[in-house]
Amino acid sequence: MSLIGIGESGGFAGGRARAVAQPSALRDFLAQYRGNESQPRWHSDWAWDNYETIIPALARHFGLTHLCEIGGGRDPMFRADEARAHGLRYTINDIDPNELDHAPEGFSKACFDIAGNLWALKDLPGPYDLMVSRMVFEHVADVERAWNNVHALLRPGGVALCFFPTLYAWPFVVNHLIPERLSHAIVHALFPNRRDGGGDPKFPAVYDWCYGREAKLRPMLEKAGFSDILVQPFWGQHYLARFPVIRDVDAAIDRMMARLDWRLFTSYTYVIVRK
Repeated sequence: MSLIGIGESGGFAGGRARAVAQPSALRDFLAQYRGNESQPRWHSDWAWDNYETIIPALARHFGLTHLCEIGGGRDPMFRADEARAHGLRYTINDIDPNELDHAPEGFSKACFDIAGNLWALKDLPGPYDLMVSRMVFEHVADVERAWNNVHALLRPGGVALCFFPTLYAWPFVVNHLIPERLSHAIVHALFPNRRDGGGDPKFPAVYDWCYGREAKLRPMLEKAGFSDILVQPFWGQHYLARFPVIRDVDAAIDRMMARLDWRLFTSYTYVIVRK
């Protein structure tokens, strides 16, 4: 189980606390990475702000050089020159060849379904040292199989980081329950840059295994074969940013849930695993 009791300052000193069951190299890494930051670490803003810097930090810490971005498609996390500057060999994956066709030049590309039958492919992808994804796993229909495939594609000692929205945060519950056509219309109205044909189109979401509770995810991840598992939850989102009063009430509720460590209602999570 992970340490909890996240205080307003973003540390892990306040509130309740649970003992760590066993030593964790991933937990030690995250503690070192965070250092003495003062910003609220419980809020999803921290997850968004740090995602692109925590990847090369993971690579340096564990000596990882071959990065595969799952679902990178047309919008990979790093430019090719940035990846080289971090000492990374960078492969972009996507299930859709059209998405890969929109990707910038200078990358290796691998078209396969992370939740598919890898052994049916003509050439088995990988192996990779580091596999990452951002806002992808909520679109995967068989996440358990996806994690098994991640384990198969990693070298021994390899690391994967997946960042995704979680149930039961209200925006994602709504998105999960309403028809996809209506969901598209709402997202397009609130976020014009996510309209079809734009740089960040909306894809149907199924939220399979998208939870922020380590107790829920750990048995599945251990079954996949991972030796070290870290589930770091985050609360808060900005779907009501245009509605001041409701937005403030929603933010206050998120702050309360973070203080109480109510992981049933997380908004996002980092799942970091090591083979």
